Amino acid sequence: MDCLSHEEIDAKLGWPELIDQLQRWIAAQNVVSPERHVHSMKQPDGSEASLLIMPAWVPGQSLGVKVVTFFPQNSTRGQATINACYMLFDGATGRMRSLMDGDAITSWRTAAASALAARYLARDDASRLLVVGTGQLSVAMARAHASVRNYDVISVWGRTQSKAAAVAGLLSESGLKTNVAEDLELACKTADVISTITPSDRPIVKGKWLRPGTHLDLVGAFRETMRESDDQAISQARLFVDTRAGALKSGDLHQPINSGVIDSSHIQADLLDLCNKRHPGRVDGSAFTVFKSVGMSLEDLAAAELAIEASH
Repeated sequence: MDCLSHEEIDAKLGWPELIDQLQRWIAAQNVVSPERHVHSMKQPDGSEASLLIMPAWVPGQSLGVKVVTFFPQNSTRGQATINACYMLFDGATGRMRSLMDGDAITSWRTAAASALAARYLARDDASRLLVVGTGQLSVAMARAHASVRNYDVISVWGRTQSKAAAVAGLLSESGLKTNVAEDLELACKTADVISTITPSDRPIVKGKWLRPGTHLDLVGAFRETMRESDDQAISQARLFVDTRAGALKSGDLHQPINSGVIDSSHIQADLLDLCNKRHPGRVDGSAFTVFKSVGMSLEDLAAAELAIEASH
């Protein structure tokens, strides 16, 4: 049985290869990807943590399951808010093939899915990327997006400027021109693509800040009580999701639907529609587009299989 650490996974995976792998796996429609199980866990300090269980399999070939914990209060303790483990099995015999660092798998597949969506939804001439959030996904998200568009500059905004500066520094070291955005409103007004990866429970990006043609990539809020965008950002946009069932449970969609601002028919297409070319993606350079991602277990399995393939 192989055991792959975070560092080993980082060394074996590449953005173009993983993004292409996701496109192929989604289009093939041969992966069974059940809805994830989310269990809320009240904590002694009054906060709420989550346990997520995400299985997927290709019948007779491959089987994997990711177990994730989300403890948002860890950010105040200087600890990681998300911790995960990925277990990969033989789909024909059930034999365990590999135990992998789930945080690495999550970072790679989440960022790759957003970049895959941006292939279809971001303007071809997009030149300014804004990353909102400084957590575990921020560096991966910027690098993934930069692999599908040539950005002149990448800006990083965070509530803590020192954390934003640290992320910007890591991106600059990898050859990406990066700066720290001090004013979120101004940064949104000048960005072509905005990727949000925060655990916010209230809107932090407002629709009135966005200029026509902006692509908004919403990743952080996965529960009904969490939200990164306001009603205008959603209602004015052509809306795309990774999966309808999952995205409709996120606060970015659940809340405006529940209040009557939009209904589920506002969703134009999901990643399957885009990958199978049932929807052309962006057709108007001035349109607002939104991609709401909550993650799906198919992506984890695709990333895990690519990592194992690269290690042999």
